[in-house]
Amino acid sequence: MFSRLRSRAPLLAGAATLLFALGVQAETIEVPVGAQGSDAYVAQVRGLKKDEVSSRLGDPIGIQGPVGDPAITRWEYADFYVYFERDTVLHTVRKHRS
Repeated sequence: MFSRLRSRAPLLAGAATLLFALGVQAETIEVPVGAQGSDAYVAQVRGLKKDEVSSRLGDPIGIQGPVGDPAITRWEYADFYVYFERDTVLHTVRKHRS
């Protein structure tokens, strides 16, 4: 008797999982980015070299790094940060405004 239940256990577990998955629904949440303003052109610096960024954006307020291998450096501007891997821009990140 127990051998019949044991042989059906994986089937019952699979059926229960399938029924649970059909009942679960995902909701898409859209978060507005907001007005980009003058920061919109900052995204266009990806892939540039440090001297090109300096000529476009001016001198940074502060510089942190390099840290790690590959060397990562962060330049701080008034409204955003620019992250470099060695001498090339990886990302720009807007500062949080509270």
